[in-house]
Amino acid sequence: MKKIVITGCAGFIGSHLCEKLLDMGYEITGIDNFDPFYDVTVKKRNMENFIGYPNFLFIEADLADREKLEAEFPEGVDLIVHLAGKAGVRPSIEDPSGYIRANITATQNILDIMKDRDIKKMAFASSSSVYGNTKETPFSETMDVSNPISPYAATKKTCELINYTYHYLYGLDIINMRFFTVFGPRQRPDLAIHKFTRLIREGKKIPMFGDGSTARDYTFIEDTLQGIKGAIDYLFQHNEVYEIVNLGNNHPVVLRDMIAAIYEATGEKPNIKQLPMQPGDVDITYADISKAQKLFRYQPKYDFKEGVKRFVEWFDNTYPSIP
Repeated sequence: MKKIVITGCAGFIGSHLCEKLLDMGYEITGIDNFDPFYDVTVKKRNMENFIGYPNFLFIEADLADREKLEAEFPEGVDLIVHLAGKAGVRPSIEDPSGYIRANITATQNILDIMKDRDIKKMAFASSSSVYGNTKETPFSETMDVSNPISPYAATKKTCELINYTYHYLYGLDIINMRFFTVFGPRQRPDLAIHKFTRLIREGKKIPMFGDGSTARDYTFIEDTLQGIKGAIDYLFQHNEVYEIVNLGNNHPVVLRDMIAAIYEATGEKPNIKQLPMQPGDVDITYADISKAQKLFRYQPKYDFKEGVKRFVEWFDNTYPSIP
């Protein structure tokens, strides 16, 4: 039985991945520090379905705390899926040093543990934010991403560079997975689809930043999980690996259409407040997924509107007290 460490196991993507891999028979150690970026009770609820699995071990630890991490990190690990970190473009502008600690320092500590304990494989959660306001679309992994426009994006690009350094110096096999706006049940409360659904259910206006023409390559959680599992399989099957791979949907959705889809799924009439564009926001994200298709046979399957419908159903079952 392969032993995998999943950092950020109480988060949106991490909790889904734990369930998936546990059901497939992997031995999982989950690490999370319950960062108060959003309500800790939400994160604990994310873990309810698997916290009692016999082949699951939970460690509450801050990855930036090197001493505690080394003391509690499990032995005999075959692969690490490093999902943990501070997320969010706008909050990173307010707290860049916090993002450096939680993203860069934490990743450095994980890499040092890998080096010291001869753990050779890691799938790392990077972000489409590294592409900044690149004009050429779709975004290809070969593009120059030297101009991040938020501290969050800068930390993710920095981690990719450090990962390469450790691959080169110590022979670590690493895949940097650039996620594109993942959504679905358990999505973080600060992200648009979750936030807008809550506002609609509370009878409030939805804020629309800009003219509604910005676009995101929304990727349903099940498709992202398919991509992560593909990266894991590839790492177990190959050596001398360093890759950067987009995991997106290859179909950007403009903000106006995203909002319309949520109103349609909730059965409510549109109630929108238009606001100026926010600093750090990009105009579009659009994934070229040909590399993931080639390496992992990755193929997104979920229609955006169907994904929104499934999210709203989950939301209404999870927060029934909202009028």
